[in-house]
Amino acid sequence: MKILGRWQTWAGFGVAAVLLFGLAPLVLSDFRLSLLAKFLCFAIVAVGIGLAWGRGGMLVLGQGVFFGLGGYMMGMHLKIADAQIFGNDVPDFMQIAGARELPAYWEPFASPAFTVAAIVLLPTAIAAALGFGVFKRRVKGAYFAILSQALAAALAILLVGQTSLGGSNGLNRFRTFFGFTLNDPANRRMLYFIAAGVLLLVVAVVRQLMQSRYGELLVAVRDGEERVRFLGYDPANIKVVAYTVAALFASIAGALFAPIVGFIAPSQVGILPSIAFLIGVAIGGRTTLLGPVLGAIGVAWAQTLFSERFPSEWTYAQGLLFIVVVGFFPAGLAGLGALLRRRRKPAPEPRPDPEPEAEAEKVGAAT
Repeated sequence: MKILGRWQTWAGFGVAAVLLFGLAPLVLSDFRLSLLAKFLCFAIVAVGIGLAWGRGGMLVLGQGVFFGLGGYMMGMHLKIADAQIFGNDVPDFMQIAGARELPAYWEPFASPAFTVAAIVLLPTAIAAALGFGVFKRRVKGAYFAILSQALAAALAILLVGQTSLGGSNGLNRFRTFFGFTLNDPANRRMLYFIAAGVLLLVVAVVRQLMQSRYGELLVAVRDGEERVRFLGYDPANIKVVAYTVAALFASIAGALFAPIVGFIAPSQVGILPSIAFLIGVAIGGRTTLLGPVLGAIGVAWAQTLFSERFPSEWTYAQGLLFIVVVGFFPAGLAGLGALLRRRRKPAPEPRPDPEPEAEAEKVGAAT
């Protein structure tokens, strides 16, 4: 059975690779391909949420924090690189504000290596520190969800007041990406391929975690935290790992989102984006591997399609869909197949009571 499962996994990755790297670039226009690249960034965030929430039971409502950190750090590097191309010391929006030199915390992001390292290490360190501080105190459930949501709101408010980060407008009008011109359609396709490759990589990492002993411990913590503690494991350490991995995925997704979309602003950091990430995971199926990916892409596509025609109604429809799925289909759309199979399966017929004479003969024979 393990060999069969392994072959099924490789076949699934092969089909996904053909669809993402072969079929999509062939049939989609450059605009639609860039739109799909943006959706893939959301799917990367959803994979991490599926690990933390679906497998670990942690309702993470603040993934916009780490998404924004990755996006802003990438945006700072891109703005510095653009300014250097034109021989300027500071980005264009700082020139308009009258600034003549970079703020001190901007200067390290002139280095591509430092930027990539910061995107990986800084959100990971913040998530690990926050996780240890919260989970060691046994904060969980609704209290943890409210705390993570409050962090997202606080970061969004903080960014709006930072004129050195563009204020409410954020960072925008990126022209290059590590030396490649973003206006070139070939380079934009390259960004799509990078996003698709990163998505496959994070799915493979999460699958390995789910299949490992750690994955079993994570599910055990979700279902019975006190029992895990009695067995000699510290549930806080197990939760911190999942929370940190989810934060890392969100940061990488934000770093890719900035050059793909062309801007990063507080509107991508606050409470609403964090809830939108969660809705996609819930609808797709948070306990499965591919459910969060498909749910995130599907919800993002539907939002793009319907929000333009029904801008006010779409928000209510999205909330209603989330309530219906969580309330009546906890496994999400990925669990509908199993639910239908269980309902179609005929109930076992009750076994008839044995005849009294046969029971008497069995008793006599035994004696």
